[in-house]
Amino acid sequence: MARRRKGDPVSGWICLDKPLEMGSTQAVSAVRRLFNAQKAGHAGTLDPLATGVLPVALGEATKTVPMMMDAEKSYRFTIAWGASTTTLDREGEVTTRSDVRPRREEVETVLPRFIGRIQQVPPAFSAIKVDGERAYDLARDGEAFELKPREVVIHEAEVMDQPDPDHVVIEIDCGKGTYVRSLVRDIAAALGAEAHVAELRRLAVGPFLSGESITLDKLADLVHRGALSEALLPVETALDDIPELAVTDEDAFRLRQGRSVVLLPRQVEQLRPRLGATRAVSAMTGGRLVALCEMRAGHLSPTRVFNL
Repeated sequence: MARRRKGDPVSGWICLDKPLEMGSTQAVSAVRRLFNAQKAGHAGTLDPLATGVLPVALGEATKTVPMMMDAEKSYRFTIAWGASTTTLDREGEVTTRSDVRPRREEVETVLPRFIGRIQQVPPAFSAIKVDGERAYDLARDGEAFELKPREVVIHEAEVMDQPDPDHVVIEIDCGKGTYVRSLVRDIAAALGAEAHVAELRRLAVGPFLSGESITLDKLADLVHRGALSEALLPVETALDDIPELAVTDEDAFRLRQGRSVVLLPRQVEQLRPRLGATRAVSAMTGGRLVALCEMRAGHLSPTRVFNL
């Protein structure tokens, strides 16, 4: 007999505004407790010293988390000039100091070097595995190791402000795997300066935007008012760039059983211009997500089935 999961069968996404000094896992646990949800997960880790958008998946939405791993992201961060640290942010110990304080115009001059496809060495204090161990564990133990450069993509980068000679504020739009701490290290090196990340806020993860995010305090208030559902976004929010196709109840039944369905010629023509490289399609019926499918040779084959 299958073991019954504890909690309620809640499904959907929460666009959480993660607070400062809270880990992503802690934040997910807090959301899960508020909803008394059976399952929870997140799309894209945020360091404790970072704030902003942390998409939290509940219930059936956890099946769409892999679709969010390649999502574009946006960040706003503040560079503090004058000192480099072990962690490349204000949490680490100072390793090198400098009196160099680049002007805004100097930062704007070097920034284009970091736009496009670039090679970036991840921070030593990162979750990347080295011989089966996390890099941050090795770094904390003082062990010497080398991380190889990785290709990342930065679509846009712009200086937003220079509140004083010691700080400059930048916003970027980037692809997966981009480390802001490494970017700050490299910008400083290009300017002959020492620097670290003083503040970091994630503004967007794919369709999840900072302006639409909600804090844990506001979620707790919704609990007291019995209105938690107001913050819950549909499971298909994470599939916003995947074309939808309405299917019949009969086809929905077949898809839920893991069986393929044959599409009508007009359905194929309707979908073909909107298909991406994965040929993924969201099958819907009655406004509900039935399955994430792959379209091949006029057939729709389910790859993930949803119980909504």
